[in-house]
Amino acid sequence: MMAMVQLFSYLEDLVSIAFPEVCNACGSALHKHEKIICNQCKVKLPYTNFHLEPDNQIEKIFWGRVPMDKAASYLYFHKGNRVQNLMHRFKYKGKKEIGTLLGKMYGSELLQNLYCIDADMIIPVPLHPDKERKRGYNQSQYFAEGLSLAMGVPHRNDILIRAIASSTQTRKNRFERWQNVESIFKIADYNALLNKHIILVDDVVTTGATIEACANTLMNASPKKISFLSLACAIK
Repeated sequence: MMAMVQLFSYLEDLVSIAFPEVCNACGSALHKHEKIICNQCKVKLPYTNFHLEPDNQIEKIFWGRVPMDKAASYLYFHKGNRVQNLMHRFKYKGKKEIGTLLGKMYGSELLQNLYCIDADMIIPVPLHPDKERKRGYNQSQYFAEGLSLAMGVPHRNDILIRAIASSTQTRKNRFERWQNVESIFKIADYNALLNKHIILVDDVVTTGATIEACANTLMNASPKKISFLSLACAIK
């Protein structure tokens, strides 16, 4: 039995040499006990630590627009940085495990700091069914799953529905983004949200127009409060 285990380990090492797995952030070969993101990148990722900062930049996005109890993002997104590499592979290359891993990492940190400790439910920003079929998955759902696993808060992807397909938000200004997503979300189960603390989650936040539209829709179900978390933020 021991010989079989050693043989398997040897074959595994040969495969990893011939076809090494690479870090999804920097592209370097992963060491034997590293998965998805190398340890060096985990240290060097541009963490915002907004969950430790009252009135942080993400919370300020929503001031005067929608009542948000708390709001934070895990990472800074800038062109050419490690986070852009991660987000591209996560969103467009089928690397769903990136979102789950980062969700678990963020959720563990939030739990340690008692952030949103009273949350009842995590809801990912939905994609329109046509877009989800084309992509194959909703990336925000996998981030929500990672948060859920770490925080012990259930996640639901069947309550907030995207009823109308909007055009891409890329290259739109703040007002155009708001117009593009106004009144396109629907609620499938009002009772599930009544008097609940909901954490709304998305992959990247820029102007907050999509989140504002989602939050305004959720407010129609009379939740106790709404908070927001994103995997990354592209703010100046």
